[in-house]
Amino acid sequence: MSDPNPDIRSVAIIAHVDHGKTTLIDGLLRQTGAWQSQRPLETRAMDHDDLERERGITIRSKNTAVEYQGTRIFLVDTPGHADFGGEVERVLGMVDACLLLVDAVEGVMPQTRFVVEKALAQGLRPMLVVNKVDRPEQRASEIPDEVFDLLVELGANDEQLDFPVVYASGKQGAASAELEGERTDLRPLLDMLLAHAPAPHGDPEAPLQFQAVTLDYDEYVGRLVIGRVHRGVLRRGSPVVRVGRGGKSETLRVTKLFGPRGLERVELDAVRAGELALLAGVDVIEVGDTICDPGTPEGLPRIPIDPPTVQVHISVNSSPFAGQEGKFLTSRQIRDRLEREALVNVSIDLRDGPSPESFEVAGRGELQLAVLIETMRREGYEFGVSRPQIIPREVDGVACEPFEEVCVEVPEAAAGTVMEKLSLRKARLTHMEPRSGRTRLEFVAPSRGLFGYRTEFLGDTRGEGVMYRRVRGYEPVAGALQRRAGGAIVVSEAGKTTAHAIFGIQERAAMFIGAGVPVYEGQVVGEHSRGNDLNVNVCRAKKLTNIRAAGKDDAAILTPPRQVTIEWALVWIEDDELLEVTPCSLRLRKRVLASNMRKRKS
Repeated sequence: MSDPNPDIRSVAIIAHVDHGKTTLIDGLLRQTGAWQSQRPLETRAMDHDDLERERGITIRSKNTAVEYQGTRIFLVDTPGHADFGGEVERVLGMVDACLLLVDAVEGVMPQTRFVVEKALAQGLRPMLVVNKVDRPEQRASEIPDEVFDLLVELGANDEQLDFPVVYASGKQGAASAELEGERTDLRPLLDMLLAHAPAPHGDPEAPLQFQAVTLDYDEYVGRLVIGRVHRGVLRRGSPVVRVGRGGKSETLRVTKLFGPRGLERVELDAVRAGELALLAGVDVIEVGDTICDPGTPEGLPRIPIDPPTVQVHISVNSSPFAGQEGKFLTSRQIRDRLEREALVNVSIDLRDGPSPESFEVAGRGELQLAVLIETMRREGYEFGVSRPQIIPREVDGVACEPFEEVCVEVPEAAAGTVMEKLSLRKARLTHMEPRSGRTRLEFVAPSRGLFGYRTEFLGDTRGEGVMYRRVRGYEPVAGALQRRAGGAIVVSEAGKTTAHAIFGIQERAAMFIGAGVPVYEGQVVGEHSRGNDLNVNVCRAKKLTNIRAAGKDDAAILTPPRQVTIEWALVWIEDDELLEVTPCSLRLRKRVLASNMRKRKS
């Protein structure tokens, strides 16, 4: 092994969702002066997408670089949600150490186990940051022991078990080596990185090897390929060879070369071993490909990614309102967009559907698929989406389905309700722990049993509960699950809804639309209080006469309609229904719109 590069460090920041990774990076950017003075002061600077800022979670991994005491430290921000775990699996291959953040109140959570397991599999040594120690209910003194027990359970070696610890508050931008020590800035954290993160071992004199880890897009330079130079030097303008899947090679030239510097991308002439780089102007490189010296085309092992567990069918919008709101409507346009997503996001799997106008899209969970649907919707696409289905697998001749570990923390008064509701969804309780007026519960449940439960969970806990999930693996099929209790209120005639018609229906249905909304035959506009579907004319107008009667002119008072969201709609619809997605609307509909045709099929 060659001598390391002492002035470079590459570190991934990993944690459970909402444990403060992106906020801590804000503090590191300020501490090292990488936050440019001419830019407005903002929070979560690494979360560029609107969806990330709206939801408060990291969806795509991102990288930056800061300078500290003459050393360039590359930092990679990773998602904390289990549905986006494919991003974590990819980027761990281009760093030499990992910074494990654990909330000083919540402690080790399900996704903590997932990210630590992946880091240990890469041979990375974790460095622990106990974050949010400024909270009054913090229990930071217990966190190192919890992390140690987790590492022992996951089979860490002696070096990995001897991890350094720093106590920090990312929000305050301060850290200390001791829990009771004075916290003034983040220098203790940066000093820990320099002392314990190993320098890269790539030889800059050896033949070039650069592996593409993720893809991005820039409106000025086009497609970007992000990865790490494992050995040699990558130079702008030099001829290289791409080694793809199956060992296939192709010659190309590096036209533009960038490197992360703070919040900016800086154009470079060369990138040496151990550094992260961005290639532009090359459209043939895929995730996992290796860029090599033409004289030594040696490909690196491709990055293993856990397979998807949930799938939906996305099809061309065939409703009577198709084409009124969207810009991209055809199957070719939808296919091109899904292929681009599958190319960038390796945890998304795309296959042809049962018809030429439908496509089978598989992902890690309903949240990942919902984010994809919302992203396409904002880009101007129109399409229909089916109910999510789990992807079964046969293990040792036994039919199995994906199971998840579920961790919830709820008020004591709601614990019984949560246990009852999850037991109906085939979940089994594995751990229960009271915590000062709240109760922490851990379950193992089939993934399909958790579809749509989050909304119900927030209602049962009055918004005070928190729930986290992690894919556990495949276990024997748990059996049939109870579907929704109510049927659908289906439009029988096209037109505009009236308050007079809805007023007569709302006593026996929860409506999804209000008055004055255009509808078409076969559209689902509410949930029936009974189990059967009900065809209703919601466009019926009030008959006008010249005869007066007591109470005849009373105003129709309508109950506010239920707001339809993508996550809720995906789990509410049945197999004979679709979610119609347009840039301006979300509608529910029957697959077969005409009521007489539905009767024939049934």
